[in-house]
Parts: sequence; C-alpha cells; structure tokens
Amino acid sequence: MSSMQSNSSANVSFIRPANFFLNGFVNIPLAKYYYVFLSLVYVVTVLGNSFIMCIIYLARRLHTAKYIAVFHLAFSDLCGSSALIPKIIDVFLFEHQEILYEACLANMFFVLHFMNLQSLTLIVLAYDRLVAICFPLRYHAIVTKPAMFLIIGVMWSFSVTFFSVLANLVNRISFCRSNVIDTYYCDFAPIYRLACNDNFVHIVMGKLCFGLLICIPPILIFISYFCIALALLKIAHGVDRIKAIKTCTSHLILVAIFYLPILSNNIASATTPIHPNTRIINNSLTQIIPPMLNPIIYTLKTEEVMQSIKELYKRSQVNTIGEKSMKFNVKNFK
Repeated sequence: MSSMQSNSSANVSFIRPANFFLNGFVNIPLAKYYYVFLSLVYVVTVLGNSFIMCIIYLARRLHTAKYIAVFHLAFSDLCGSSALIPKIIDVFLFEHQEILYEACLANMFFVLHFMNLQSLTLIVLAYDRLVAICFPLRYHAIVTKPAMFLIIGVMWSFSVTFFSVLANLVNRISFCRSNVIDTYYCDFAPIYRLACNDNFVHIVMGKLCFGLLICIPPILIFISYFCIALALLKIAHGVDRIKAIKTCTSHLILVAIFYLPILSNNIASATTPIHPNTRIINNSLTQIIPPMLNPIIYTLKTEEVMQSIKELYKRSQVNTIGEKSMKFNVKNFK
C-alpha cells in the first residue's frame, strides 16, 4: 500500500492514502480495444450533444421551456461523459492507474453529480409531458421559461450540495487496509468499503444515493405516465390520442435506455455473483451509451427538431447563395 498521511479532527485520527490505485479489468489481454471503443463513443457523444445544443440555440421555434430542459439534458450528458470517459482512457489505456486522493474525490463528485442531473432532467421532461397532456389549456401558463430555469437552478443546488457532502464524508474514513479500488472510476461504494473504522454513515449515504439516482426517479416518471395514460383514455378521437402519444415516445425511449440497464445491473449484482470484469463492462456501458444515444433519438424521433434542422439548413443555403451572388455582382461591377 502507498504512503499514508494522517489527519486529526476532534481528537480522531483519520488515515488517508496519498493516492488510490484503480484496478480496472483483471487479466483481459484485449482490454485496450475496449478503451479504444470508449474513445469512439466519446467522440460521437461530444458531436451529437454539441449538435443538439447548437440546434436548440439557433432555432427560435425551440426557444421554449421544454427545450431548455432538453438543452440541459444534452449539457449534462456532455459533461458527464467528459468527467468519466477521458479519465478512464487516461488511467487504463495509458496505464496511469494511480490517482491522487484529492483528484479521486473530484472525479467521484463530477461523475455522480452529472449522472444525477441526467436523472433529474428526465423527471422534468416527464413533468413537461404530464402538464402538456393532462392540462393542455394551462400548459403555457404553468411550464414557462422562468419556471424551467428555476427548476434547473434548484436541481443544481440540491445536487451540488448532496454530492459535496458525499465527497466530504470520504475524509472521515481511515484507509489502513488497502488503497486499491476495484472499479473503473472513483465510485463512492468501492471507496467506503475500504474503511477500517466505523462506516455506518457511509453505508446509509450510499443507499440514499442509490435511491435518489436509481429508484425514486423512475417511480416518479412511472406515476407521471400513469396519469398521462388516464388522460389519454379520456380523449375521444383516436387521431388526437396518437398525436399525444407521439409527443411522449422520444422521452420514453430515453427513460428506458437510462434506467433499465442500471436497474438490471443492480438487480443482477444483488441476486447472482458477477465476475468483476463483467460488472465493469456492464456498469461502464450503462453510463456511456445513453449520453451518446440521447441526441440521436431526439433528432430522429422529434418532429420539431427535425423541422428546425431543415429550416436552418435552408437558411444556410439561402445565405450561401446570397453571398455568392453578392461577390459575383461586385466582381462584375469592378
């Protein structure tokens, strides 16, 4: 185990390592190809989410409360992937598996913070659909741009506070057994399991974190769509019902892609023994694939976005033709 440094607080000595060692895969000869695959996923994620953010910013018809939430989801996806994938590639592909204690806490904070924001934003989008279908006449009065900015501000305040407390709790752990973390990033649970002092508070916070990130959000989304289903049954015309359902499909796909793999992995881990390498692949894919697919789904499945892309393309074509025509006239005039 690497050199330890002691920190005293309230007459209690906490032993901290100068650094942690991220174990990653064990005895996989072709593991580097997986990290190359992660690099490609990251490039697609950056391009896709940057594209959807640019479209929302440039298209005036998308300057609505709903697309503020969509923009925030793309931003959270981009930041979450940027906090996770480049570090994984640096640590394992370039074999920099030792990470400073403070850098490990920062990595844990940013990965969990942006993952939580992704989850909370999916709840906000479910709330948007709930109001749009159940209270269509009051939608524009309830879901306003100031209200959406307020909701996002509250989300950030809550998430930053919660995960700052979570990261700070690591400072109350004595690491006198090992500094080897058997995972691919500085996750909270694998770190507190290294404790050799009482870690009851950390176990409770870990379970609370699991509930906040993974359990409560899909329950709230399910309740929202249950209310939406009841409202759709009251719609007399089948055409109107189908039109209302179409507005929900892209969001439902995002919810399924985000929560189902995570829930499946956790259920499988709790019920059957899983090889560490299999667990790492499953968990990493559930974190990196949804941010890559989200902008693709919103682009292809949302009519408003597709229409905005076509309008922006036509506008750019007109501007290009206008510039060429102006240059041609200037040249002839000379």
